Amino acid sequence: MPNTRMQKVNEELKREISNIISLKLSNSALKKGLISVTKVDTSPDLKYARVYVSMINMGNQKEALKALKKSSGFVRTEIAQKVNLKYTPELIFEFDETIEYGDRIDHILKEITKDIKKNKE
Repeated sequence: MPNTRMQKVNEELKREISNIISLKLSNSALKKGLISVTKVDTSPDLKYARVYVSMINMGNQKEALKALKKSSGFVRTEIAQKVNLKYTPELIFEFDETIEYGDRIDHILKEITKDIKKNKE
């Protein structure tokens, strides 16, 4: 569990990266749907930050993730201007599957509930 300072750094990075992605990136692959930064994990030495993103209504999620990775230098430069840190971490974008996983579990639970109701009738 990260300490309070690291939690604050992660939350600040998450907020700034979300703003930069939604307002400043102009790549057409990123404008087709909604990209949400779900979590940021920064290394203790502040050299690297894993940025977990979920994508809704994106045509090709792999292409969008590739576009995010290509624009990581721009995002890092923007963060350096807005967040006061000793080091601006190198950003590593990764796809967060927890929302899709939760949807699958929800779907399975609904199917089980339907089956139980059918068997009771």
